[in-house]
Amino acid sequence: MPRPDYQPVVSTGWRYYLFRLLFRYRERDERMFDVVLLAAILASVVIAILDSVQPLHERWGTWFYLAEWVFTLLFTVEYILRLLVVQQHWRYARSFFGVVDLVAMLPTYLSFLLPGSEHLIVIRVLRVLRVFRVFELTAYVGESSQMMEALRRSRRKIGVFVLSVLLIATVFGSLMYLVEGPEHGYTSIPRGIYWAIVTMATVGYGDITPQTPLGQFITTIIIIIGYGIIAVPTGIYTSELVQATMPHEPLRCAHCGFEGIAREAHYCAHCGKAVGAQPESSAKE
Repeated sequence: MPRPDYQPVVSTGWRYYLFRLLFRYRERDERMFDVVLLAAILASVVIAILDSVQPLHERWGTWFYLAEWVFTLLFTVEYILRLLVVQQHWRYARSFFGVVDLVAMLPTYLSFLLPGSEHLIVIRVLRVLRVFRVFELTAYVGESSQMMEALRRSRRKIGVFVLSVLLIATVFGSLMYLVEGPEHGYTSIPRGIYWAIVTMATVGYGDITPQTPLGQFITTIIIIIGYGIIAVPTGIYTSELVQATMPHEPLRCAHCGFEGIAREAHYCAHCGKAVGAQPESSAKE
């Protein structure tokens, strides 16, 4: 994810030095600060994970609690300093990393109002994405952008596919509710839809199983359908990903010879003829 360029409030003094540490990464001290920050982020996430283990919580819970508050206060100070040393305060606050930095602190403070919410601090692991900036892994950022673009371009097709799956699950779930009935675990249509989705996904928890011959026959059909539809979203996404990574050379108009027509265009921007149509001279021959 590309890092937006920010400008410091001042060009000299301690505020400019803090700006360099917080927003730049070229110099040795700037990179060292980011490495220490990443280590602190990982340490706080590990502590949150360990604190969820009951035996460790009973023995070290107090120390885990204190350590979490130390990390939270440090990250709070860091967030406030970022706002103070940059000119574009709201731009940083609304950016991806600005939102993540803020959300990463909130669970600890929310624990006063909602007990147990402190375990949500595992979202802090998103701050580790700064590793792309620290170690200049820009190639990985470019690859992830291509994958996100392919996913965006295929969203309508995948949406239609998901809707079709839900319709099939609704039909088969309702049918199994009528065939098997509550005595075999299909206590309602939503329960039947749950079974249909689990069966089509080839998960097969086994908590609900058909008992009648007709129900088993319907199950066989839905399993075959499930195997057939699993490959559909993968094929859609793969097709868009291939198109996103292939070079897109402009087309040449067969009528006027104009070059530079976009591949998704239907008509020539120069003569207005259909791109796929043959010239009139060729058609007469």
